[in-house]
Amino acid sequence: MPPVNAIEFFHYPWAESPTYPDYLVWGIRVDGTDLRALVGEATYPLWRAELAGEFDDEAEDEKETAEQVRTQHDGLGVPEFEDHHFRTQGDAVPLLGCSCGIWGCWPLMAKVTVTPTAVTWSAFHQPYREEEWGELALGPYEFPRDAYEAAVCAPLVLSEDPLPLP
Repeated sequence: MPPVNAIEFFHYPWAESPTYPDYLVWGIRVDGTDLRALVGEATYPLWRAELAGEFDDEAEDEKETAEQVRTQHDGLGVPEFEDHHFRTQGDAVPLLGCSCGIWGCWPLMAKVTVTPTAVTWSAFHQPYREEEWGELALGPYEFPRDAYEAAVCAPLVLSEDPLPLP
């Protein structure tokens, strides 16, 4: 069966760095949806269970869960992660980093498999919640190798984060 997913790579300014407006991070869309949004959908029930009862009422629990889901990841810094990073194969390749700017603080890891015709992302996980969360309900995603290579070599450059904070 041929690869079925579409991939887009892009760069956008890191919102948490107003003193460095030219600092760009990598963004990723899978089938037209920002990877951060896909991860948010996959981790929402996990965060909801983890944060349940932490606050005074259910509305506040819900608000805090939604904020945690939306702000848990950001793109990887362009200066630190060049395009060849996204051609790396392995069982624990970072695809997103922490919104604080230190990518290893809260990375999204995945298994990346590269063949002559496809690139596959699978076994998504959060290494700091591996025992509690296990493998995330995300993917696998399989991309045609030629389209993947073209996308990673020519990322769009956006003037703002396409998934801004509410």
